[in-house]
Amino acid sequence: MDPWGVFFLCLCFMTAQSALLGHLGPLLPQALPQTLVNSLALSLIRDLECSLLNASFGGSNLTLQTPNIQALIFKLGCNFAGLSLNSTTMKRVPQAWVPHAMQFPAELTQDACRTRPRELRLICIYFFTDHFFQNTNSSLLNNYVLGAQLGRGHVNNLRDPVNISFWHNRSLEGYTATCVFWKEGASKDYWGAWSSEGCRTEQPSPSQVLCRCNHLSYFAVLMQLSPAPIPEELLAPLTYISLVGCSISMVASLLTLLLHFQARQQGDSITRIHMNLHASVLLLNVTFLLSPSLALPSTSETAACKALAAIMHFALLSCLTWMAIEGFNLYLLLGRVYNIYIHRYLLKLCAVGWGVPALLVLLLLVTQHSVYGPHTIPLSNSQGNDTAFRNVSICWVRDPWVHNILVMGYGGLTSVFNLVVLVWALRLLHQLRAREEVQSPRACRDSVTVLGLTMLLGTTWALAFFSFGVFLLPQLFLFTTFNSLYGFFLFLWFCSQRYHAEAEAEAEMEAFSSSQTMK
Repeated sequence: MDPWGVFFLCLCFMTAQSALLGHLGPLLPQALPQTLVNSLALSLIRDLECSLLNASFGGSNLTLQTPNIQALIFKLGCNFAGLSLNSTTMKRVPQAWVPHAMQFPAELTQDACRTRPRELRLICIYFFTDHFFQNTNSSLLNNYVLGAQLGRGHVNNLRDPVNISFWHNRSLEGYTATCVFWKEGASKDYWGAWSSEGCRTEQPSPSQVLCRCNHLSYFAVLMQLSPAPIPEELLAPLTYISLVGCSISMVASLLTLLLHFQARQQGDSITRIHMNLHASVLLLNVTFLLSPSLALPSTSETAACKALAAIMHFALLSCLTWMAIEGFNLYLLLGRVYNIYIHRYLLKLCAVGWGVPALLVLLLLVTQHSVYGPHTIPLSNSQGNDTAFRNVSICWVRDPWVHNILVMGYGGLTSVFNLVVLVWALRLLHQLRAREEVQSPRACRDSVTVLGLTMLLGTTWALAFFSFGVFLLPQLFLFTTFNSLYGFFLFLWFCSQRYHAEAEAEAEMEAFSSSQTMK
C-alpha cells in the first residue's frame, strides 16, 4: 500500500471513530453490546497497525496525521543505535498539541536481529483522544495515548527502558500521576485496562511526567486524586523507622506466642484474646515488610503482589477487629462482673476476629479483581524554585473508595469504640476508688491496666486522621513510630501481666503456707 493509501486509511479510521462515538455514542449502551463495541475498537486499531507495517514508501521514515491521530513509520536495521522523537522538532505538528517525546534504546532491535536478521519496521501511533481506550475509573493526562510497535512481534523486558515524556500545562496538585500501558484482556467490561506493570513514573519538573517502561505498547499517564505529596527527604527516615520498628514488633510478637505455647497452659479467655491479637500483628508486620520488594516495576502486577496486598489488608482488618474485641471484653469484665459466661465465647470471638475480615477481603477479590496491587505514594522534592515529583509503590489497596471505607472507616470505628470504652472504664474505676477511704493498690493497678491496655489498643491508630495541614509531618513520625512498635508494646504488656500473675501466685502460696504453719 502506498503512502496515500495509508493516509486514506487513517482518515477512514478517524471518520469511523467520529461516526461511532460522535453520533452513536449516547446510544451505544442500548444499541450495541459492549463486546461488539470492544471488538470494533480492537479491529480498527489492528487494521491501522497492519496497514502501517505493510506500507511502501521511499526513504527511511514516513509521517501521517489527522486532527486526532499521528502515525510515524521508521525503517530500522540491525545496526540500530537508538532513536529520539520529540514533537517540538516534528514537521506539521499543530501548535495546539501539547509537547510529547519518545526515546528508544539501541537494545530495541537486538532480540529480533538475533533470531532473524532483516529490515525492521518501527511504527509509532499517537492518539490525541482516549476514545478507543475507555475505562470508567480513569482520567488521562492531556487525553494522550502514545503507542509504539516493532514489527509484528512483542518487545518486553528491556534492560534499558523506553522513555516517554508527557508535558502539560495544568497543575497536578491533588493528583497522583502514574505511567500506565493498555493491557489487552485485563478487563471484563472493555477490551483492555490500564496497568502500571513494567513502568516507572518520574516527574523531573512540575510540567513534565517521564515514563520509563521496559516494553512497547500504548502508554498514557493516569491521573488519580491523591493526598498531599510527602517530601522526598522524609522517605529515608520514615522507611528506617518502619523497618526497625516492624522488625522489633515482629520478633516481640513471635516471642510472645512462643512463650505462651511453651508454658503449656491454655489460659483464660483474656490471654487467648491477647494471643490472637499478637498473631494478627505478626502477620501484619511480615506482610508490610515484604510489600515494597514485591511492588517493584518488574513485579508490581504479578499475582504475588496482589496476593500480598490482599493478605496485608486482611491482617490489618483482623488487627483492628481484635482491638475492638479487646475493648468489648474489657467492657464485659468491668460492666458485667457477674453472669458473664457466654457459651463458646472464644469460638465466637474468633469467628468475628478472623472470619469477618476474611469475608470482606474475599468479597473484594470476587467483585473487583483489580482492587489490590501496586499503590502509588507521591513524593515531592523541592529544588530551588521548582518542585519535582516522583512516586514509590507498595502492594496495597488501589481503589480509593475501598481504602476510605475498609481502611480509614474501619479503623476510625475501632478507635472511637476503644476511646469510648476507655473513658467509661476510667470513670467507673474513679467512682469505685471514691467509695474507699484508703486507695487500695488493687484500684491503682486497675487504673494502670485500663489505661495501658486501651491506649495501646486503638488510640495511636487515631493519628491516621491528622494527616493534613500543619499536622502532616508530626503525624507521619508519630504514627510511624508508635504503630510500627505496636507489637513490642503488646509484648511489654504481656510481660507485665505475666509478672503480676506470678507475683500474686507466690503471695497466695506464702499466705497458704503461713496459715498451715499457724495450725
